[in-house]
Amino acid sequence: MALSAVGLVIGRIVSALENEASLIGGVRDELNQLKREFASMRSFLEDADKTTVQTEGWKNWVADVRDSAYEVEDIIDEYMYYINKQKVYGKFTRFLRQIVYAPKNLWVRHRIATKLQQINSMIKAIPERNRRYGVDRVGEASSSSQDHQRRLPNRGESSLFVRDDDLVGIEDGKELLLDWLMDKEEPQRTVISVVGMGGSGKTTLVAQAYNSRIVKRQFDCYAWITVSQTYVVNDLLRSMIKEFYRGAKEAIPMDLSNMSYRELMEMITNFLRLKRYAIVFDDVWSSNLWRDIHLSLLDEGLGSRVILTTRKEDVASSSFGVKSRVHYIKLLGVSDAWNLFCMKAFSSNPNRCCPQYLKSLAQDLVAKCKGLPLAIVALGGVMSSKYLDSDWRKILNSLSWELSNNPGLEVVKTILLLSFNDLPYQLKCCFLYCCLFPEDYEIKRKRLIRLWMAEGFVEKVRGRTPEEVAESYLMELICRSMLHVVERNELGRPRRCKMHDLMRELAISTSETEKFCVAYDGREANDEESATNRRMSIQSIDRELQSWNWKGMLKLRSLLVFVVEEIALPLGLRLLRVLDLENAPIEVLPEELVDLFNLRYLNLKGTRVKELPKSIGRLCNLNTLDITDSKIEVLPAGITELQNLRHLMMNHFDYGILDDFYFNRGTTTPPNICNLKNLQVLTGVEAGADLMKRIKTMTQLKRIGITKVREVDEEDLCTAIQNMNLLRRLSVRMIDEDEYLRMDALSSTPRYLKKLALVGKLEKVPCWFHSLQNLSFLSLQWSRLTKDPIPYIQALPNLGRLGLCNAYEGGGQLCFSEGFHKLRILELWNFPQLNEIIIERGVMPGLQQFYIAKCIQLKILPHGIEYLEDLQELSLRFVTNELIECIRGEGSKDHQKVRHIPRIHHWWQTPVGLNYELLSRSTGF
Repeated sequence: MALSAVGLVIGRIVSALENEASLIGGVRDELNQLKREFASMRSFLEDADKTTVQTEGWKNWVADVRDSAYEVEDIIDEYMYYINKQKVYGKFTRFLRQIVYAPKNLWVRHRIATKLQQINSMIKAIPERNRRYGVDRVGEASSSSQDHQRRLPNRGESSLFVRDDDLVGIEDGKELLLDWLMDKEEPQRTVISVVGMGGSGKTTLVAQAYNSRIVKRQFDCYAWITVSQTYVVNDLLRSMIKEFYRGAKEAIPMDLSNMSYRELMEMITNFLRLKRYAIVFDDVWSSNLWRDIHLSLLDEGLGSRVILTTRKEDVASSSFGVKSRVHYIKLLGVSDAWNLFCMKAFSSNPNRCCPQYLKSLAQDLVAKCKGLPLAIVALGGVMSSKYLDSDWRKILNSLSWELSNNPGLEVVKTILLLSFNDLPYQLKCCFLYCCLFPEDYEIKRKRLIRLWMAEGFVEKVRGRTPEEVAESYLMELICRSMLHVVERNELGRPRRCKMHDLMRELAISTSETEKFCVAYDGREANDEESATNRRMSIQSIDRELQSWNWKGMLKLRSLLVFVVEEIALPLGLRLLRVLDLENAPIEVLPEELVDLFNLRYLNLKGTRVKELPKSIGRLCNLNTLDITDSKIEVLPAGITELQNLRHLMMNHFDYGILDDFYFNRGTTTPPNICNLKNLQVLTGVEAGADLMKRIKTMTQLKRIGITKVREVDEEDLCTAIQNMNLLRRLSVRMIDEDEYLRMDALSSTPRYLKKLALVGKLEKVPCWFHSLQNLSFLSLQWSRLTKDPIPYIQALPNLGRLGLCNAYEGGGQLCFSEGFHKLRILELWNFPQLNEIIIERGVMPGLQQFYIAKCIQLKILPHGIEYLEDLQELSLRFVTNELIECIRGEGSKDHQKVRHIPRIHHWWQTPVGLNYELLSRSTGF
């Protein structure tokens, strides 16, 4: 934990000289000396971070290093702010200012050099003070901490002794594991992986299956091995021998401690020969385990089984070279979670019932656990001795503090911290940053990636873009069950994710300790504590917040606002790197905004802001600017000075008319917007004569969305697209619904193109559609083709999502006769003449979501919908009553055809508004 925030800041300090040496002249010697000191400290922290050191002296040492590193970072940023402030003026003005302000320049350099010298002296004093008080004996501290860890119960092995009547919600998982273990038709050795976040009940589930009498009767020998994060192979082999011999009721060999690796291997293989065995490896952290032990586990076709429990998906999905199965642990549902909590919290009450006066508070506490069994059991144990509602309310309101300080919840924190401590320090920062979002907030993948980039969390990797590296960080956190995916796109890629409530509470507690960030949500806040934090999110407005002295928070690097109330933006935060105001009711930006030279990320999405400052070009380090759905219609000319800009999003959507041609508008930009050569994403740009001729030079773009395109722009548009070899996403929208979208001049499409949206009238399907071999998303809107487009689309091999809106008016039938092998989502909107949909058997076998809207002539269910066995969701918007009645209720004509679909949604319009009903099994469908 020590290295997370500190390591990041030290990394910045070490790289400051390398990247900006020319700008920090005059203080280079002091910084070089600090660089050497911090590099040594970082090496020490990396070693110490591998242990769980808990001594107060150690914590103070880390705090000293952290505060010193923060102070140096502040000085560097302040100096860079000062230098860059001089650069924004013209050459002549700069010359005059250098003459006029020369004494002040010297004074600033001298002041900063003096500060750095003082910090150098303080840093040199830290080790001397530590030696004086014995803090430098880290080894002894580690040993003490490890003793503490040993005193905690081994939850893995204690699960072997849990009674069946103490368990809730694992029956289905247990039956599945037993089926896999006892499968007599599979004689090959099989690896079974059980994966889930820490405390989700993996070990308890496996223990229940492992302890079953039928399992013990079917296997000749069996073993349960708890794997530590830093296991020793020979020790694992010794444990396996002991367990196998004990399970077979044979005498355990003597002198195991003196045997070599080869001798241990020979003993295991000789013992397992001609035996059917079952072995559990509990709490596996690395796929290297299989490499280290698989040779000892013979496969003689007798039906042996190996079970792994892990909280890392990459371990569970590893290629073991043998048949493997994976079971993903689901967290408990509301009913099971409540029953388990009552079992622990009210064990002395009749029927383990919750008293009525505590019920509301108890339900809120259980909700905080989000179905995590470990937390429910621990929290139930803590609350079992509390009878006053005031005690219950106190714990509910301070759960993050309780996690760190309540002995009864120590095991929860310990288990969750294992996942955090196992992260590289860059990922620790990325994980902690997520707690700035409100509880249960669904975080968009791209937003999170851009925030991490702006904060400097993303390391440089040769041959990969920062966006790609940041996405690999996100996938790693998801893989480790530290973030949960709540929505995926058509190819299964995460679109939105969120933190488990207890993971978030842990992150908040850790962040406050490390002065990494603070989330202000209306609870009592410490002004001094808030002032020393580097990052803040505002999730509630009250008098206390309004009375804050923002001038005392000059160290702030990130400010995220999540409120619907009006808020006055703080002034003077000149070192800010991130300003995220998405959906905040802000109308005017403060003039001081352009002084934030350090600003990397500015999010004005959904705000009421009407214009950007004319001198926005002074934000020379800006990477991301998002004005989507704001009131900004025109960009100032100064936008073209932002040479570091990578992401510029400018769409305006009218969500009340989603199926209307004009629901999406763009933003007017200066013609020389094409001079921004670092742009990767440019969406919502309005086409103009000059722009369409110049845009062909933006060959670096990976995503572009152009609006108000005209027929006469065809040649320039096609030339530009052909030049954009890196393009992944393309959206083209015509100026009005009667102009033809002509793109036949395009001979071939960019090879990496994955998403394509064409909005406008088409004479025919473009001839180059067959070349879209990598396309995963296709949207055709207002195409009004006279020829059925389906035959031109069905062969696209990677198409995962298809959206058609008023795309075909040549007949009343759409026939899906072949292909669409990877299609997951199909949307059909606004087909005024469509009266029949035909889906042949075997077509789009993996379809999961099917949307039909405003098809006013469609009175019957799509033929062949019963063949879509994987369909999870059918959404019907503004369709005919005849169509609804043919599937409503068990006695309806087509009920049998849709009974396999878990969720069927129906929306319809009434004079008083929009109505909704769920037609599904859960409502007696």
